[in-house]
Amino acid sequence: MQGSRFAFGPFVLDPGAGTLLRNDVPVAVGYRGLKLLAALVGRPGEILSKAELMDAAWPGTAVEEGNLTVQIALLRKLLGPAADGGNGRGDWIATVPRVGYRFTGPVEQLGAKRKPLPLPGKPSIAVLPFVNVSNDPEQESFADGLTEDLITDLSRISGLFVIARNSAFAYKGKAMDVRDIAQDLGVRYLLEGSARRAAGRVRINAQLVDAVSGDHLWAERFDRSLEDIFAVQDEVTGKIVEALLGRLRAPPPRNRPKSLEAYDLCVRARKLMDDTPQTAREAHLMLTRAVSLDPEYAEAYRWLAMNHWMGWVHSGGPTETSRSVALELARKAVAIDPNDAGCRWVLAYLLAYERSFAEADAEFARAIELDPNEADAWAALSDIAVLAGRVKEGLEHIRKAFRLNPFPASWYYLTLGQAQYAAGQYEAAVETLRRDETYRTSSRRFLAASLAQLGQVDEARAEAELFLVGNPHFTTRHWATTEPFRDAATLEHFVDGFRKAGLPE
Repeated sequence: MQGSRFAFGPFVLDPGAGTLLRNDVPVAVGYRGLKLLAALVGRPGEILSKAELMDAAWPGTAVEEGNLTVQIALLRKLLGPAADGGNGRGDWIATVPRVGYRFTGPVEQLGAKRKPLPLPGKPSIAVLPFVNVSNDPEQESFADGLTEDLITDLSRISGLFVIARNSAFAYKGKAMDVRDIAQDLGVRYLLEGSARRAAGRVRINAQLVDAVSGDHLWAERFDRSLEDIFAVQDEVTGKIVEALLGRLRAPPPRNRPKSLEAYDLCVRARKLMDDTPQTAREAHLMLTRAVSLDPEYAEAYRWLAMNHWMGWVHSGGPTETSRSVALELARKAVAIDPNDAGCRWVLAYLLAYERSFAEADAEFARAIELDPNEADAWAALSDIAVLAGRVKEGLEHIRKAFRLNPFPASWYYLTLGQAQYAAGQYEAAVETLRRDETYRTSSRRFLAASLAQLGQVDEARAEAELFLVGNPHFTTRHWATTEPFRDAATLEHFVDGFRKAGLPE
């Protein structure tokens, strides 16, 4: 699931892991060389233009063509002659004069190689995206919403280990053996099913599978009125918990929407939250409509608060108005549903930025108590803990978030890279922040600082310049005053890195 590997001759290239092996022995190859080789072996036999290759190795950067020539020469020297002849000179990489380059040898695409994750010490489960079996593609969001709600409901059971939404949805539309999926995610049990919504009714098929033994532990079909959808969700959750843990006392009830239209709008909006400023504006309209239709729908207020937060990110920094509106919305969400861990951690995060640290810490603690499987809460808590100077604790929190969410949103990598920088793990931070998932985001400021601390000043300054293209008004002083730092030494460590990287004071 983390991308393919490529085998050619005695070599195996894993672009996701950033490794090249020759006969299972690591080969020392630079970052640019790896990017170029990945582009070439990903399209064997095709001519890749010089512009394509330079964009692969130096994305968003104007570089001299001579840099590409040097890197190709280094790759040829590193790979040596192709055993099966390659082109006439025996090179793996052929030059196409005045055009570009072509990878000449046969390439075998392998599946992703991941070290199996150990099973947790309690029953572990992932809810796979329910399949929309209606003839209406518009009902896709309904099936997705059902999946997400079941994940949330199960996540609140402290006796279970539940994989987060992002990672579950990495398998949407993919035909894979359940055992492979379970191994990818490090869980024993999988819930899978289908949903059909039509003419005011809903039909749901669900089955619980033991991926180790292959046994079906429970399966049931529900055919109900659409108004009963949330009762069906509660029933499915109860059946799964009973199958895995026996009869337990149910957690406090969740706040459920009274308007199905508001529910549909919220489901559609939460998919758009982390994309672009344009989709964030679309989400804002949907969520505003949802709360007008159902003024007592806590989750809609929570996402609307986060939507304002993302507005801060996209606009380059918070304004007094957007900060106060976001905080007010988050408080309202918690007031409506004090038992929703998602509402609690969003409020906690915003309170930390208001420097209401004691209240923020209390809200984070309550969120984790309500839902120990809430991966986003652990990731957000990591961010705040690092800035408070509790760096070791922050690293533990973000690693827990990754275990619950092995295929997360890009901001997890920013949080991990920030924690690694704070811990002085500069090489690890560079590896984390150069991943495709995060490389073009605002995390480049931490990448630049990490490179600078490693003494790679020219590269650090290049990354700082790229960061400033998307953040032209950034200053270290303003950033230091808006981030919720509680530890002077930690703040000075970040400022030192930014200064060495050439970011503006």
